[in-house]
Amino acid sequence: MNVADVMTSRENLVTVEIPGTRDDVLEYLQERAFSSVPVVKDTPDGEQFRGLVSRDALIDRPDEDQLALLVEEVPTVTADATIEELAELMLAEGARRVPVVDGSLQGIVTITDVVRAIAAGDVDGGVEVGGLARRDVNCVYEGTPLLVAERQLAHADVPYGVALDDEGELAGMVTEVDIIDVARVVEGEEDTGESMASDDNDWKWESVKAVGKSYMPTRNVELPDGPVSEFMTADLVTISGRRTARDAAQTMIEYDIEQIPLVSGDELAGIVRDMDLLEALV
Repeated sequence: MNVADVMTSRENLVTVEIPGTRDDVLEYLQERAFSSVPVVKDTPDGEQFRGLVSRDALIDRPDEDQLALLVEEVPTVTADATIEELAELMLAEGARRVPVVDGSLQGIVTITDVVRAIAAGDVDGGVEVGGLARRDVNCVYEGTPLLVAERQLAHADVPYGVALDDEGELAGMVTEVDIIDVARVVEGEEDTGESMASDDNDWKWESVKAVGKSYMPTRNVELPDGPVSEFMTADLVTISGRRTARDAAQTMIEYDIEQIPLVSGDELAGIVRDMDLLEALV
């Protein structure tokens, strides 16, 4: 199977053009929940691909308005590359979204496209997930205030926290999406309360890694005061080490999740993330 078989083709792809501004990108990131947008430029020789503008770039450079100065060079792949070659590139570069370029922009392929191919049996997914799982698991206490848990996820640079109860047992999971879903964006409010960001502290929306569908990193954010247990997913889907990468991929697609706790009996033994499944292909 090749990249052309799974990618989103150019005619179905949202792009922004140089010259342009950050507002051109914000519209798509906010309304369509994209993590990045391809940037192109019309030239006398035709359309040229220039790179991607990501949500992280907008967060890291809040004062930069010119689109051309926000563009990041990224690895690309050709449409005739195999899914195995794509998986190797994604792992080497840590890339979740790879533009397909052959002279001009042909489309884009994401890690979800690869996971879907594994789930469908279009590529080899027979490796046991026990050998793919990560043993270093980011955990939070279920009684931790959500505000603190968000900081823990940000400092750990991972999009999830496995929640543990008073006995250290698996109780649920909280993700960045869960946090964004319950966040309240506040603009122009002078009396924000103790839990709200002021101009003198770092609790700005920029500090929340926006991955949800509704909000953008330009405003103050208020998080509920409750503990993680009030906002986590308690009825967790888990997987054992003897299941295959294909089983894990099918579960991720079915439940629209990016990571699954690995269990041995009743004990938490690791975590299987979507990127880990790519190891089955290389």
